[in-house]
Amino acid sequence: MIEPAYVAVDWGTSSFRLWLVDRTGDVLAERRSGEGMLAAAKAGFPAVLRSHLAAVEAPDHLPVLVCGMAGARTGWVEAGYVDTPAPLSAVLKQAVRVPSEVRDVRILPGIAQRDAGAPDVMRGEETQLLGALGVDAAGEALVCMPGTHSKWVCVKNGIVERFATFMTGELFSAISRETILSLAVAGADDAEDVASFKAAVKAAYEAPAFAANLLFGARSRQLLFGGAPAAARETMSGTLIGIEVAAGLSGSVPQAGVKLIASGRLAMLYRLAFDTLSVAVQPVDADEAVRHGLSMAAAAIWTK
Repeated sequence: MIEPAYVAVDWGTSSFRLWLVDRTGDVLAERRSGEGMLAAAKAGFPAVLRSHLAAVEAPDHLPVLVCGMAGARTGWVEAGYVDTPAPLSAVLKQAVRVPSEVRDVRILPGIAQRDAGAPDVMRGEETQLLGALGVDAAGEALVCMPGTHSKWVCVKNGIVERFATFMTGELFSAISRETILSLAVAGADDAEDVASFKAAVKAAYEAPAFAANLLFGARSRQLLFGGAPAAARETMSGTLIGIEVAAGLSGSVPQAGVKLIASGRLAMLYRLAFDTLSVAVQPVDADEAVRHGLSMAAAAIWTK
């Protein structure tokens, strides 16, 4: 019988993912739920974790390694930050143990950019970077990590030199629900309008200063020329992604292009956006990246 070696947890703002992992890094069991930091803060972080540990029958002695928002100031136990320029290897060394737990539970730190002109923070994405790049990756990488709060990260020889956060996903949610554009997308089905998305990406990339105007165009075009709610939704999505990509590509871009760490629909949308702009992409599955990063950290912490 294969024995588990540790439990890996990616604890986000609104999501919870847990994997029971053996010594080779293979997943023996998995749990996913909507019990992210916001929900766990109400229910209690220990109670949420213990319920999922019980569900996968994790032995009492098994250690747990956590990344993400459980280590935020408003999370379970604050895990602090590694400051830029931040060697990814430093993330492995600064895990914080949860003092109230009998079980060995540790939370990885985030990365902070303490620049008064461009202050920024990340939690969870540093573990994806670990998994995708390793600690000793030679050369320069420009990494795009789409999400509610997308990250663009410049990494050189295993050191995070700078990064920027874009509220793309959150803006899309707010705009599509709380503004006049909610009328444009009302009743939208799951149909994908690739042409509308690509046109919006290109227009926003070429004229990001007109973003607010381009967004309103999703409604005015529908009123004047017709069009399905799905087309308006793809126009809004493409516009927001287009202005994000315009900013992300505004500096130097490595010859290899952009390393895209993403999964599911976001991976598809960003690949389509980069293809529209003829930008080379190196895709990495986000789930695999975070699991690999947690595996590297677990080996550094518990392997003697």
